[in-house]
Amino acid sequence: MKRAWFVAGLIALGNATLAAQGVMVAPHAVFIDHRLRSGAVLLYNPGTEPVEVTISTLFGYPVTDSTGAIRLRTVETPDSSLPSALAWIQAFPRRLTVAPRERQTVRLLGRPPAGLPDGEYWLRLVIAAQAGTVPITGVSDTTAIQVGLKLEVRTIIGVNYRKGPVTTAVALSNVRAQLVGDSLITRARLERRGNAAFIGSIRETLVDSTGAVRASYNSPIGVYFTMEPRLATVVAPPRPRGRYWLRYEVTTEREDLDPVVVLKAPAVRDSVQLIVP
Repeated sequence: MKRAWFVAGLIALGNATLAAQGVMVAPHAVFIDHRLRSGAVLLYNPGTEPVEVTISTLFGYPVTDSTGAIRLRTVETPDSSLPSALAWIQAFPRRLTVAPRERQTVRLLGRPPAGLPDGEYWLRLVIAAQAGTVPITGVSDTTAIQVGLKLEVRTIIGVNYRKGPVTTAVALSNVRAQLVGDSLITRARLERRGNAAFIGSIRETLVDSTGAVRASYNSPIGVYFTMEPRLATVVAPPRPRGRYWLRYEVTTEREDLDPVVVLKAPAVRDSVQLIVP
């Protein structure tokens, strides 16, 4: 069988039917304490066929581009100016096969250098699963050759290693917002403080002149250095003329993470006025 290879991160297919699926990964973020120096990730195969999995690591952190879109910036060889754990956290095993309806554990072991300063250090764990074959239609069947796309699903999760006292906070500035069509578009500058990443949520609330809530939005965020994320939410009609206020709040509350691993910090808030002519 002749095959083409397709690689994607967090791939989603519309009407394609896979011969096999990727694996489910839990948790979606790992926090390792220096006293234990180890962590674990659970892989589950919900499909009916075995899935081959390859584990690798890279150094990266989320940033925003000029449009406000969030992307992962990677550094192949991070130097001492970056809080990288890439050189001394290892994953075992690196290759494995997860049978149908079975679970397997990938263990993370930290071997930090002597005299490692207090703080938080990062890497990303890449779980690449061979996820089956999608046949290519429209190819002439005058030969016995079958053509398909071999799919690889990549899941990338954060690994944060903490040694000694770690603190975090975020500074909020330059909040702006506009109503475009039926959407509320916002951007703001977020700058991390302290020696650990700020893991939290952005809450937006749009209220009218009477104080009635016209739209609300809650988005998880991880601020590792500085970023200006662009967020969009639908504002349901009707939207009468008048003054509106956007309330913008950044907190360390996260429903998807164990509260034990979330570093607490004071919430920061700002607001901006919008006018619908």
